[in-house]
Amino acid sequence: MRVAFETHGCKLNQADTLKLSEEFYKAGFEIVKETQPFDVYVLNSCTVTHVADRKSRNSARSAKKLNPDSFLVFTGCYAERDPQFLEAIKDIDLVIGNTDKKGLVGKVIAQLNLETDVPSNSISQHSMESFTSKTRAMVKIQEGCNQVCAYCIVPKVRGRENSIPVTKLVDQINHLHKTGFKEVVLTGTQLGSYGFDLPKTNLKYMLSNVLKNTDIPRIRVSSLQPQEIGESLLELWEDPRLCQHFHVPLQSGSNSILKSMRRRYSSEQYLRSIARINSMLPEASITSDVIVGFPNESDQDFDETLKVCKEINFSDLHVFKFSTRPGTSAAHMPDNVCFSTKSQRSRELISIASNSFHRYRSTLIGKKEHVLWEEPSTNQNPDGYSIYTGLTGNYIRVKATSNKHLTGLIEPVTLNADTVADSTVMLGLR
Repeated sequence: MRVAFETHGCKLNQADTLKLSEEFYKAGFEIVKETQPFDVYVLNSCTVTHVADRKSRNSARSAKKLNPDSFLVFTGCYAERDPQFLEAIKDIDLVIGNTDKKGLVGKVIAQLNLETDVPSNSISQHSMESFTSKTRAMVKIQEGCNQVCAYCIVPKVRGRENSIPVTKLVDQINHLHKTGFKEVVLTGTQLGSYGFDLPKTNLKYMLSNVLKNTDIPRIRVSSLQPQEIGESLLELWEDPRLCQHFHVPLQSGSNSILKSMRRRYSSEQYLRSIARINSMLPEASITSDVIVGFPNESDQDFDETLKVCKEINFSDLHVFKFSTRPGTSAAHMPDNVCFSTKSQRSRELISIASNSFHRYRSTLIGKKEHVLWEEPSTNQNPDGYSIYTGLTGNYIRVKATSNKHLTGLIEPVTLNADTVADSTVMLGLR
């Protein structure tokens, strides 16, 4: 039978989908793209905002409309948070939350009365032959969160923090490299607290072991909190295999709002951490997240956020308008920032982010960066050349045209913006 996947939300979900894909393949399923005919459709959902919820529901309906006779599985964080609501939707055949993902393949087989065996081996023993493009793989190093920020539903849908042992991570990365992947993205909910539940283990220890015991060309750390970024950790980035890109969530530049959010740092500490990265790794890119319109956010609070964002030359910035999530402590706070104010503040920050986005990329024009090429577009340029996109180590999306097969190659590319209609995207001229 043919199974297709659609993944919403964070890189942790992408790691889960990779594992599910391998388990389905091992059980005898053919892995197909969501644009192809399928018998089983697995939607791995996000529930971080009400918009994410709506997007997941719409995707489920669209998939069922595309293949009315298919078996639709709704899993992920939304399925964990509100399974009863989703079970009442007629287009959804099976709802499985995060805590039951390990048994997902077996339940699908049972529901469809298929004669096949469910895999019992670990991910490092699964075949990767079903993947046509082996470029970047998400590797879950830990899951869950003990911090319980006021606005965040993740602790309820992902549970308490749990770290994957170093030896298992090394085996998994070596397996992925052996089967053709060139980059792994180490992902989780709270990467900086990795290893607190393992003897004599922390993030630096794990990264050192991965660097020592694997040969995969690129290793990317997906996200760190500012209070977790010290000189000792950053020294590991002297190894060029560690990608010089840091995603450091800000959320707010106001200390009073950060305290209300239950974040574990101040704006001053955030600025010091960014300055430390810039000092030790001046070529690194820094991306971030900001929430506008959190309960009781005043004009002064927002001005403090603007000040921090203007001071830091983010290479990209994701702006979110606060929305109440049932089950969080912020749901008990008055949502007293009106929608129009949230929208105005969002536009102001997006404008700053856009300027920062362009400014950072302008510093790269004429420089050479190593690009990991992904699958080509289905379109071709007027000369009949394939159009490829890829990522640099510092997380810049690059385009190039070529008459050669580039997918999976890491190549030095001179960056140029002259012949791209959208000046926010760089073009690699080979």
